[in-house]
Amino acid sequence: MDIYFSPELNKQDAQVLNIVNRDGEAVGYLSYIVDEKKVYVYGHLENEGVYEDFKDLVKPYINGITKLKEGAEVYHFLSVGGKKVELSEEKKN
Repeated sequence: MDIYFSPELNKQDAQVLNIVNRDGEAVGYLSYIVDEKKVYVYGHLENEGVYEDFKDLVKPYINGITKLKEGAEVYHFLSVGGKKVELSEEKKN
């Protein structure tokens, strides 16, 4: 299944993106909130069958978010079908 970002809300310190399929149906979301020294990223996708697609879509997005505030810590929690998404390979060992 092809999935894409569809902006829903965009403010200086927060953003909400719907994740939609090819037909434009919302199948999940991704959002971030910027605090003074922290950035929080939350996301969920309902269909387990697109775990790797979701991971591939979100990874460069989060890398870009790390550049929003110099020196800010980025915390994230992402899930697909209720299962946590691990972005770094070291954590799987």
